[in-house]
Amino acid sequence: MTHAPNPGDAGEDDGPLHGLRVVELAGIGPGPYAAMLLADMGAEVVRIERPGPAASSLPVAVDVLRRGRESVVVDTRQDDGVRAVLGLVTGADVLLEGYRPGVTERMGLGPEDCWAVNPRLVYGRMTGWGQEGPLSHSAGHDIGYIALTGALHAIGPADGGPVPPLNLVGDFGGGSLFLVAGVLAAVWEAGRSGRGQVVDAAIVDGAASLTGMMHSMLAAGLWRDERGANMLDGGQPWYATYATSDNRWMAVGALEPKFYAELMGRLGLEADEAERADRSRWPALRARIAGAFASRTQEEWRAEFDGTDSCVAPVLPFAEAPQDPHLVARGTFVDVAGVAQPAPAPRFTRSGSRTPRAPEPAMSAERAVHLLTRWGVESAADLVAGGAVQGAASSAVP
Repeated sequence: MTHAPNPGDAGEDDGPLHGLRVVELAGIGPGPYAAMLLADMGAEVVRIERPGPAASSLPVAVDVLRRGRESVVVDTRQDDGVRAVLGLVTGADVLLEGYRPGVTERMGLGPEDCWAVNPRLVYGRMTGWGQEGPLSHSAGHDIGYIALTGALHAIGPADGGPVPPLNLVGDFGGGSLFLVAGVLAAVWEAGRSGRGQVVDAAIVDGAASLTGMMHSMLAAGLWRDERGANMLDGGQPWYATYATSDNRWMAVGALEPKFYAELMGRLGLEADEAERADRSRWPALRARIAGAFASRTQEEWRAEFDGTDSCVAPVLPFAEAPQDPHLVARGTFVDVAGVAQPAPAPRFTRSGSRTPRAPEPAMSAERAVHLLTRWGVESAADLVAGGAVQGAASSAVP
């Protein structure tokens, strides 16, 4: 794992989105992750916090999703607070919000309010259920969103219930990544039309999109709509996980015949294509593969399979992943102020990515004035003095 340079080091302003300005109305989960991705790619993102408890319960210093951007506390219950946010919007390209439908409109910060001061603004909305529909105003979480799309039904063992895949498929896969893609597409379009638009990023829509290949296979008769019975859900013995003698696990993905032959040879087993083609023989095949893996430790099997075409890898816990030799060689994880975390992705050969910067608490009053002024907000000092924009203890203006 590499160590990220200090914030002032060269390279801080790298990234293909350098020059893009984003206003983020603070939330939790997929909204902040989308903002983090934009910041990693070089955008200047300002996070607007409300007075009172922070949106996230995590300590700021270890909240990876808050890295790379500044935070300012604005009381949007005050007219001057709304004016401060609209002042930032005037100089922004994108606004991100993750409230229930209608909330920002009631705050005076809805799309029409923002377009009145900046017609080119792209307005990114992150929700679970979307801006309309019978569930649009209902509370929800990742597990419910992916439940409706069919994704959750497909994940888990054949003899057990559906297993939540953390919140990776819904919040971050179907939510954040689709919000980022939509926002960047809308920014591109606004550059030609001169007009902004709303990006309605609903997790149910994005999660459903992720299941496109499964719907293709279902239509072709190549997918059983049941858990643990298919090519990619652990149903096939050569695409599954197996315990080792030290109670750890190896992941096997030997889909193609040549990779399967390599796998079986290194396990000391016969590769029989007739056996692969006959579902009735899969339980016995799975038992043989399981028995082979159970005979040696994870490290021994790793040494056997590393660098081969067997499509086998050790299953590593989060704490060990940053020390994996391949990931170390690529710099896939970095250390930022003592916190191990994923490095920016994807990578760009010419423009690079911004060096991850540790998350910071809400800025001081002086820094808030400096930020607002730099973004073109009028009477910034008065907004701070009046309490609409709030700062921490006094410090020197950077």
